[in-house]
Amino acid sequence: MSRMSETLLTPIEIGLTAAIVAIEDHEPLILTARGSDGLAGLPFGPFDALSHRTFEIGLRAWVEEQAGLRLGYVEQLYTFGDRGRHAEAGDTGAHMVSIGYLALTRAVDGELAATGASFEPWYRFLPWEDWREEPPAIIARDIIPALTTWAEQETPETTRALPRRDRVRFYFGLDGAPWDEERVLDRYELLYEAGLIEEARRDGRPAALARKALPALGTSMRFDHRRILATAIARLRAKLKYRPVVFELLPAEFTLTELQHTVEAISGRHLHKQNFRRLVETEALVEPTGVMSTQTGGRPAALYRFRRDVLQERPAPGLRMRSRR
Repeated sequence: MSRMSETLLTPIEIGLTAAIVAIEDHEPLILTARGSDGLAGLPFGPFDALSHRTFEIGLRAWVEEQAGLRLGYVEQLYTFGDRGRHAEAGDTGAHMVSIGYLALTRAVDGELAATGASFEPWYRFLPWEDWREEPPAIIARDIIPALTTWAEQETPETTRALPRRDRVRFYFGLDGAPWDEERVLDRYELLYEAGLIEEARRDGRPAALARKALPALGTSMRFDHRRILATAIARLRAKLKYRPVVFELLPAEFTLTELQHTVEAISGRHLHKQNFRRLVETEALVEPTGVMSTQTGGRPAALYRFRRDVLQERPAPGLRMRSRR
């Protein structure tokens, strides 16, 4: 018998974790379910290789079964397989590998009443990402002072290709560096590495255990689900610029104001109204329906719909936005 066959192999289980996004009242929402520990988590289900030919088929099946949702756009994000994701220290049970997905839906809470799941604002979990009104106060008040102190403690043993000080500057837009809304995962992982969020303490990271107290940096989630959420937000923000995914979150007919508010909600940025409308006109992504909406609370507004012909006209139709900041 070979040495390989004599080795006791750790069993591996494959799960599917879904970051399911919806928009309601101009707010980006993420579908969550509460665990026995009271923490919010992303919907999760096992992959049944006998019942489902592909991972995506499996994902759609159990989301519809568990949450009553039929998903629209679905995209695979990343495979999350770090040991400790679903295990405690010393655990020798099966190793859980999770394949993360980004999914979009137009569902509302009323459709989920019987499932125990609910949509929650995603900025509740990552509050430093919402720049629609102004830079979040939490950045200057709590994040930058703590990260600056942590960066000053860098030693040759902890130095990476990009030093801590530079990563703080680039990721959080300091000292003339621009704020890049797509660096959601970079910012989250920097806070994790610095031991500033609860997940780092739960995982036993020395930087977090060395702190007497942690700042209140958003609501923590189960396991590594906040990291998966950060990955999903970063992907969706980037996708806006070269794919018409925003229309998966809008009704079939919408006003240009509703379109702008939806793009702002996802990107976390304020967009100048006239510049945005010129951009929409230039990209030719929408067409007027010839109908006026009286549900705006003010003057009637023209209704538009997504112009599907754009998919045949060019390979990367999207909204290449520029903000005022």
